[in-house]
Amino acid sequence: MTGETTIVGAGPAGLACAIALARAGRSVVVREWHDRVGARFHNDYQGLENWSRDEDVLHELKQAGIDTDFEKVAVSAGTAFDAKGRRYGLRSEQPLYYLVRRGSGQGTLDRALLEQAIALGVEVRFDDRVREAREADILATGPRTADAIAAGYVFETDMAEGSWLALDDDLAPSGYAYLLVYGGRGTVASCMFRGFREEAQHVARTVKFFRDRAGLVMSNPKTFGGYGNFRFPYTAQQGGRPVIGEQGGFQDPLAGFGMLYALRSGILAAQSVITGARYSDLWQQSLGPLMKAGAVNRYLFNLGGDALRCLALSRLEHRDARIGLQRAYRPSLISALLFPFIKTRIGVSLEDPSCSHENCDCVWCRSVAQGNAPTCC
Repeated sequence: MTGETTIVGAGPAGLACAIALARAGRSVVVREWHDRVGARFHNDYQGLENWSRDEDVLHELKQAGIDTDFEKVAVSAGTAFDAKGRRYGLRSEQPLYYLVRRGSGQGTLDRALLEQAIALGVEVRFDDRVREAREADILATGPRTADAIAAGYVFETDMAEGSWLALDDDLAPSGYAYLLVYGGRGTVASCMFRGFREEAQHVARTVKFFRDRAGLVMSNPKTFGGYGNFRFPYTAQQGGRPVIGEQGGFQDPLAGFGMLYALRSGILAAQSVITGARYSDLWQQSLGPLMKAGAVNRYLFNLGGDALRCLALSRLEHRDARIGLQRAYRPSLISALLFPFIKTRIGVSLEDPSCSHENCDCVWCRSVAQGNAPTCC
């Protein structure tokens, strides 16, 4: 690619790509069909994971030219619960993840990336829907379907800061429920991989659970919802164009921690433009092993049920949790043997039969009905 580079989508993947290209002296235009950055999000807390590699994620981003001046909280301890309500204390010497806010407000990850890009001379066009892939050089329009949804509340609170996780299918089928509280703000949600049609019941049970177990107190609660798409791409290219972020399937299918995968894929796409290297080679070398491990982890998570989840939590409690998670994402003989089978089934195994898109009011169906799901490229 020469001359001006056009990126479709102003999410973390698209903006990270734009920043990396602009730092290399390239002229970049980002076209976003929403009227603002972070339109899918509601000032909710999310985690920027820090366990899949030895290097701290903030250092990794800085090395790639991404400033980390967004609001963030290093989290190295938390509490987890199994399906029987047993409590596990998880700790690590280094941060497990960095808590960040998503949305269009000041201090959010999305807003910080936007401001960086503009400061470097990137032209960002909002309310600019792209209808054809040929209008772009790099595609980053976000998830095309929902393999998992998260629904719950953002709120104000005077309760103690902390993070809590629950692995209980009654709260979040095949997923997890979570409560994150920092700086007088909180997010409580059910992240479910099936049972979308019963979204409201899962959220209600989640709120009650954390009220009973963590002393949840909410003031001025506001509902929010989101969705994620997981798949293992063959080339992550469309018509020779790099496809990055969730549009390319770049997420961890176990936990749905996709921000780092999105940022990395955007940086790799920029490198392919700058150096002429094949994008498919770059992501397969850098992200492929992590995504394979995530797919195997998801398969075992579903297969092993509560017994395996209890065992995993117990092991994490008795060691540095970051190191324990890191080991789970390293290439192994088990993942090499299982992945070829899992790869053929990952789309089927994550498909939720309860969500038929008929008389369903889950967050994904609401987004489709309101015209808020991507429809181009």
